[in-house]
Amino acid sequence: MIDPTNHRLRASGPPTSASRRPAAMRAAVLGLVLTAAAAVAPMAPAIVTAATTGASAGAAEPQIAPHVYQGGGVITYGDAQLSNPGLGPTLSSVMVGMAADPAATNGEQGYWLVGADGGVFAVGSAGFYGSTGALRLNAPVVGMASTPDGKGYWLVALDGGIFSFGDATFYGSMGGSHLNKPVVGMAATPDGKGYWLVAQDGGIFSFGDATFYGSMGGSHLNAPITGMAASSTGHGYWMVAADGGVFTFGDAPFLGSMGGTVINDPVVDMVAMPNNGGYLMVATDGEVFHFGNAGFFGSLAGGYGGNPTDVPPIAAIALTPDEQGYWLLEPDGWSYGFTNPPSPAATPTTSAIVSIANSQVNSDPDKGRYCNPYGPCEEWCALFATWVWEQAGVPIPSYAFTGDIYGWAAAHTGVLPPAAAPLPGDAVLYGTGPYSTATSVHVGLVVQVWPDGAVVTIEGDAGPAPSGSLAVVVNGPYLPLQSVSYNGVPIYAFAQP
Repeated sequence: MIDPTNHRLRASGPPTSASRRPAAMRAAVLGLVLTAAAAVAPMAPAIVTAATTGASAGAAEPQIAPHVYQGGGVITYGDAQLSNPGLGPTLSSVMVGMAADPAATNGEQGYWLVGADGGVFAVGSAGFYGSTGALRLNAPVVGMASTPDGKGYWLVALDGGIFSFGDATFYGSMGGSHLNKPVVGMAATPDGKGYWLVAQDGGIFSFGDATFYGSMGGSHLNAPITGMAASSTGHGYWMVAADGGVFTFGDAPFLGSMGGTVINDPVVDMVAMPNNGGYLMVATDGEVFHFGNAGFFGSLAGGYGGNPTDVPPIAAIALTPDEQGYWLLEPDGWSYGFTNPPSPAATPTTSAIVSIANSQVNSDPDKGRYCNPYGPCEEWCALFATWVWEQAGVPIPSYAFTGDIYGWAAAHTGVLPPAAAPLPGDAVLYGTGPYSTATSVHVGLVVQVWPDGAVVTIEGDAGPAPSGSLAVVVNGPYLPLQSVSYNGVPIYAFAQP
């Protein structure tokens, strides 16, 4: 979501807050904001400047310098161990999910991480049983679930496709079927002989011994569904929406929610206690909400290291074996090459755009309010996008208004409608048209395109962070025609460099 992801859906106007990915409709939470998952090379060239302050102060002249992102990929709370797993200098696709090893002990904890290409990384006690990282998938993976004995796992893709490894049995999938909305998560039954898939509209698909107990499919939702958890008996499940609303089915008890409460960023994931007595949910900004007997052991609400302007986006949460701690997945902690799937039509210019944009992923790159290395202290998503194009050799002026990017491309290079297939390097323009700041609200740069049409973007002035202290983030993967559900705002065009 352009929230992981968030990103700013604005070019000007009153301040709002922003967020990041698999979250969805930031608009339903608080203002028009977008989500994202972010990453930057550990020693990739990046622009660093001296901080400037004041609403009218100009940013310092950018300087190329090595940059090490402050995150480690996994953040720990309570008795959670195994943070900052070393997974190599560059990953081929953005990290999207995690699952705790159910056979782990407090003395030897473990978890799995999965990327959008289905690459699986086993940490600590978790065993590696295979992945789709060497394959070319039609649709990106969006989540995973483990078997009860920890000797296998399933991966689920945006199109409902299922991939099983180890002792995880394949019981069916929605791959190849028409879906009203994309799949956003899954949960396994306690005996490992079935699983549920949940779609963005709350539709439930059950396989194996997973029983259907109801869904939100066809019902009006204030915000899209972003995750689910199964009850410990296997006779029910919870769903969580981006606004923190909780929906219960079967014997899953309702123990509270954030629905109807203003939260800073969209909720992106949830996890249930093994005794059905509580659950936790996490928002893009790392705020953790706990209900029932679920323990609270801290959150990123105050920012990374206590710095409120340094808020890396969060994508998932997993419980430790004794439920006395949890891990938060921070996709920003890694560098991505966006090589799987490979670019459908790479050129020196488009490759440079992807590389330069990726080098800039960072939280609040200039600490003055709305200050940034790409132009004056003002909302700067368009300044960032045009700066990247300029650095890659595209002769576009520095624009502060997103609609001007559309106008320039229409006159010089070309624009595509929202239903068209973009290419890496294209600018994705959010809103309803290029006419004003009320209709052309945000811009990002496409860095990866999947065969099913899903895209990953990098976007400036995005979040999550307090308004005015925003970030350059990775957003997605998401389907452009589902941008309203995922990002809270439609796409009106793609501008070609």
